[in-house]
Amino acid sequence: MHDIRAIRDNAETFDAALARRGDAPLSEQILAIDSARRSKIQAAEEAQAEQNKASKLVGAAKASGDEAEFERLRALVTEKKAAVAQLNEEAKAEDARLTDMLARIPNLPAVDVPDGADEDDNKEVRLWGAPRTFNFDAKEHFEIAGVAASMDFDTAAKISGARFVMLKGPVARIHRALAQFMIDTHVDENGLTEVNSPVLVRDEAMYGTDKLPKFGEDSYQTTNGWWLVPTSEVPLTYSVAGDVLDHSALPIRMTAHTLCFRSEAGSAGRDTSGMLRQHQFEKVEMVSVTHPDDSDAEQKRMLACAEGLLEKLGVPYRTVLLCTGDMGFGAHRTFDIEAWLPGQNAYREISSVSTTGDFQARRMNARFKPEDGGKPQFVHTLNGSGLAVGRCLIAVLENGQQTDGSIELPEVLAPYLGGKSTLTADGVLA
Repeated sequence: MHDIRAIRDNAETFDAALARRGDAPLSEQILAIDSARRSKIQAAEEAQAEQNKASKLVGAAKASGDEAEFERLRALVTEKKAAVAQLNEEAKAEDARLTDMLARIPNLPAVDVPDGADEDDNKEVRLWGAPRTFNFDAKEHFEIAGVAASMDFDTAAKISGARFVMLKGPVARIHRALAQFMIDTHVDENGLTEVNSPVLVRDEAMYGTDKLPKFGEDSYQTTNGWWLVPTSEVPLTYSVAGDVLDHSALPIRMTAHTLCFRSEAGSAGRDTSGMLRQHQFEKVEMVSVTHPDDSDAEQKRMLACAEGLLEKLGVPYRTVLLCTGDMGFGAHRTFDIEAWLPGQNAYREISSVSTTGDFQARRMNARFKPEDGGKPQFVHTLNGSGLAVGRCLIAVLENGQQTDGSIELPEVLAPYLGGKSTLTADGVLA
């Protein structure tokens, strides 16, 4: 959500920032609604003052026996009372229009975000690990001999339809091991607090984390109104909604491993093979709530937490700073981490780490008390994948594949797999 006062004071700057995202200037429309709203409020206040003044004179007119003046004043009170009610309703309607419009406008990009139209204009900021050279044609995850029997798309389709998978046996165990490894690393080494959060949330939580009203079609809603979370960013971030935190409570750093649900409304025909793009998947999420002065440093910290997981797993990756045309709606700045997938001979997104500034905090009224005791200020919120578990499974399987169809697994997973480090071509952990 945007600060209307900032738009009033810097309309040209606001429009210029929107233009960097490829959006048309909106300040004129916004300020016209704002002006109408403020005019209605002012007119209501003036009518209220006239009503109050007339009300005080009614009694005096009655006491003096001036019946004509009494009736005139009484009629005036009734007239002004109706006018106040009408103007307040009109002001309320204008306020709702303004709020709805502001809620549909994307966050403004940080000054260091590169201008661009799409992913081709993203800026690579880090490259780690050298893609392995295979002496055979690398297969995609679902084609590898040791994986095929444990990755069942047909049964999942029978149960739920397209874009679902049923993991079985050793592959299901590796998937679970990855999630546990991520959570343990975040808690034991990165200092995050583990949270077991709901995956059903109310409208307010989706709105406060900028998923509504504009992107409702991207998520699933139950018949009684709950939303299935697209990511645990929603419950973790919204946990501070309406709060006025003490400055000493910041930063708040949380992590959760949850199921996530996305309709993939705009992805028809994309990544239909394998389990790269699913309606239901698991993710380990990181969320931080910080002092505004610390949010840029916190984003770098979160990025290092996500990158560190891939380095422990031995998965080559690259980190890119997203351009203005590729950033998400609520992002002020986003870094994507892309893991190397030999089967596709390409880097594919496995994590996004974003700062939203005070964009979400304004929508959910999350504030903190400054150290100097001044007026409460909005916190800054950040979120990042740490990591997408299914995509990480793909990366581990594809990067570890061997000529005979077996897979060498990362050493860091051995404690979670009973000491085993290989998935044989027959689909057995050994």
